[in-house]
Amino acid sequence: MTQPAPFDARLSVAPMMDWTDRHCRMFHRQFSRRAWLYTEMVTAAAVIHGPRERLLAFDGAEHPVVLQLGGSDPAELAHAVRLAAPYGYNEVNLNVGCPSDRVQSGCFGAVLMLQPDLVAACVAAMQEASAVPVTVKCRIGVDDQNPADALPAFLRAMASVGVGHVIIHARKAWLQGLSPKENREIPPLDYDLVLAMRHAFPSLRLSINGGITSLAQVKAFLDQGLDGVMVGRAAYHDTACVLQGADALWGDGFAPDSFAAIDAMRPYIAAHLAQGGRLHQITRHMLGAFAGAAGARGWRRVLSTQAMRAGAGLEVLDAALAEVSRAQAAA
Repeated sequence: MTQPAPFDARLSVAPMMDWTDRHCRMFHRQFSRRAWLYTEMVTAAAVIHGPRERLLAFDGAEHPVVLQLGGSDPAELAHAVRLAAPYGYNEVNLNVGCPSDRVQSGCFGAVLMLQPDLVAACVAAMQEASAVPVTVKCRIGVDDQNPADALPAFLRAMASVGVGHVIIHARKAWLQGLSPKENREIPPLDYDLVLAMRHAFPSLRLSINGGITSLAQVKAFLDQGLDGVMVGRAAYHDTACVLQGADALWGDGFAPDSFAAIDAMRPYIAAHLAQGGRLHQITRHMLGAFAGAAGARGWRRVLSTQAMRAGAGLEVLDAALAEVSRAQAAA
């Protein structure tokens, strides 16, 4: 395994099922050249047996991008890592945080918090197969675990096999009784516990996730000594609030507004349409571009009603932008 590059994931956008596909990542990339982007979780079995090109291929402009895998069989995960290697991801991440029933039935995701030794074995096998760093995304605990005991035990297991970076969703997961959506909202956030782990495990790079909605919050956590911050739904629903100006975290002045980011998407959209793709496949990820701004409702309405039409093209994007321009001129 090669030595990891200097840590650079000060801000990342969380892996989100049905959301962070390659089109979403390309849109986010227009706002930030530096933020780390994640794929949706892909199971190791899907990589091995499924439509690999559709699942793993991405545009080189998306870098840095991380492949998130789900699974609990060390040999299967290692095989998936080898198959994914030619696609050129910057890192591979193991999901130990998703609480959905579908994930539990496959014995991966948050249920693995109960088996840190198995996770360590999985990660060790993945590292052996990988030329890029292997990281882990976890919860602070599950069900009746005491997070103050469970999280340090889990991090010790990760450190024992040389994991360099762990992303911690600062909530428990309840494997029974709460839906995945409720698991993102109901269990209380415990930021203090994650911050305490920063001091308890100085050799680990730790990132925090959960309930973070603005770039100001990102900066505050970095100022408190955390190595990175991962933002999920807020980056999707209010993209500019989180990603516009985010590159200043790296001392980079790149800070396009929503109009510039959308304009930069035109060649990508045109190429997608020329290959037989549908406009809605891309624009569904762009609905939050003007969240909270004048014209946001008109922007969403035009894209939601017109982008799904057969043959819809860039003229729909222009019509949606015109709604924003009119509203902002009148404001």
